[in-house]
Amino acid sequence: MRRTVFGEAQEAFRLEVRDFVRNRLLPAYPGWEAAGRPSRDFWREAGEAGILGIGVPEEYGGLARSSFAHSVVVTEEIQREFLAIGGLRVQTDICMPYFLEYANANQKQRWIPRLTSGSAIAALGLSEPGAGSDLKAMATRAVRDGDHYVVNGAKTFISNGAAADLVVLSAKTDPAAGRDGISLLVVEGDSPGFERGRSLDKLGLKAQDLAELSFTDVRVPVENLLGQENQGFSYLTANLAQERLSIAVNSQAAAVAALEYTARRLEGTRPGQHAKFELAACAAEVGAGQTLVDRALLELEAGELSPADAAMAKLYCTELQGRVADRCLQLLGPSAYRKDCPLGRAYLDGRVSRIYGGSSEIMKVIVGHDLGL
Repeated sequence: MRRTVFGEAQEAFRLEVRDFVRNRLLPAYPGWEAAGRPSRDFWREAGEAGILGIGVPEEYGGLARSSFAHSVVVTEEIQREFLAIGGLRVQTDICMPYFLEYANANQKQRWIPRLTSGSAIAALGLSEPGAGSDLKAMATRAVRDGDHYVVNGAKTFISNGAAADLVVLSAKTDPAAGRDGISLLVVEGDSPGFERGRSLDKLGLKAQDLAELSFTDVRVPVENLLGQENQGFSYLTANLAQERLSIAVNSQAAAVAALEYTARRLEGTRPGQHAKFELAACAAEVGAGQTLVDRALLELEAGELSPADAAMAKLYCTELQGRVADRCLQLLGPSAYRKDCPLGRAYLDGRVSRIYGGSSEIMKVIVGHDLGL
């Protein structure tokens, strides 16, 4: 079906991004897998290409007249080549909105140009060893001491954690208030007492930086508080729709890539009726997912995407990604069950999408609640 969500500007941007991905990212990707993270050169080059400035005002180094739709273009072109660079979306789709929405004028001048240029990498410090989706169970504390907060605690499964220069850290500033006592602090990467733990060895996403972080008496200036004290929970939930749509877009693009790759591999081989039926079923589901994602994109751009609809898009598209990758791998057989096969890597890379950003079970709870259940 013909897509109508992109205009001429986005399609022209797509050609630039496609050239960037094929000529700059694809040759370097094996080295990033070996290192467990993209190089610093990648971030600087992404900044020069304008990718890190999507949705950011030009005065801070942003890409002119850009919106989340441009980020969708980037994600689709990266997945077209079966690359897993989720840390990029963490910076542009997840972390950047906190700086744009809640930083004051001075903070924006301090931090956003560094992020758009690629001279600084951002991470969101949310998940903890004993608290994933349950923010009430958060144990990290930030105690006011004069013009500083003293932070103690630990975070885990933090994308961009090992390389981050700026961590948007969620911490309890009023523990007795539960989730209503959470604040967001920006922790500089060179702060004394801030330590990076082991980089986690994952089944897939080998080029994605995922680390454990610890904070021992880290003194964070009060001027690094994002927004108002104890309002962190409302800030975190306000960006969930875009965060979950970003994941849905990535999963949808991965499903498209898997289907197209498999169809190309079977082209000219006279596949049996079973293979045709399987690919036809995948194509129908992928088409449905694309319609759902595109509709959600239009609603987000209009400021109308609800948390429940974003959850529905994430639920459907991440589950779709798993189904399509599994069925396509089954069709191609042992030749696809290798790490050097794009489809084999995609099979492993995609599994965690049903967990991060809120598991499929949590998405069902949200959708069910919206149904009045």
